[in-house]
Amino acid sequence: MQIRLAGIVNDSIVDGTGIRLTVFVQGCEHNCKGCHNPQTHDLNGGYLADTDDILEKALKNPLLEGLTFSGGEPFLQPYPLCDLAKKAHKAGYNIFCYTGFIYEDLLNDSEKRNLLENVDFLVDGPFIESQKSLMLNFRGSENQRIIDVKKSLETGETVVIDMDNY
Repeated sequence: MQIRLAGIVNDSIVDGTGIRLTVFVQGCEHNCKGCHNPQTHDLNGGYLADTDDILEKALKNPLLEGLTFSGGEPFLQPYPLCDLAKKAHKAGYNIFCYTGFIYEDLLNDSEKRNLLENVDFLVDGPFIESQKSLMLNFRGSENQRIIDVKKSLETGETVVIDMDNY
């Protein structure tokens, strides 16, 4: 399945737990002030790639714990990322995903919920420059939460994980 990317980073240690393959999707409409990836905002920028090729790249790295979807805004491309997440899970990887959307809002959107249900950990909320902190693990600003999606869906309550002491 085709997806529009800004790029891929292998061996990332800052985009979730363990060593990860980070998939930077192209396209974002949040336009957060101070965004560290403004080059990913153009919906028509980047390049097309195939989700099978991305998975193949991951499988070649025996050190990977999982894949991370970042951006841009991953939830603007829910179908190809859902395809990739399902295949990655079958290969034994976990999925971290960054979004400028709020978890509870994603639950109410059937297109986006399909991807959400295939994510293990979600960092939600827009980047807010005035709440920026370099002391936060896996987050850019204090308003963002790290959510255990599987536990949240099971319990019906939003389960937020504290990884600042991780």
